[in-house]
Amino acid sequence: MKRHTPFAPIPPLGGSNDNLTLDDLPPPDTKRWVTNRKAMVVNAVRSGLISLEEACRRYSLSIEEFVSWQTLLDQHGVAALRVTRLNQFRRSR
Repeated sequence: MKRHTPFAPIPPLGGSNDNLTLDDLPPPDTKRWVTNRKAMVVNAVRSGLISLEEACRRYSLSIEEFVSWQTLLDQHGVAALRVTRLNQFRRSR
């Protein structure tokens, strides 16, 4: 079986965090959360573009869900944000 290794966090799509704007963020009605969209929202909160509360309200996220994205991103990289990988990375804690 091929073993996947986690990747380091990457800047969000659209460039570095310094250039990230509200227009670059996923739309509020996003239903399909791919890894780069999750990473983009985490990076927007970290850079101060939007607050944690605003991100949770905008995307109908619980604080626990956002924190889980942030933790997985920090510990295992963007690859850990894939739903199909979630249990694999949670078990390794």
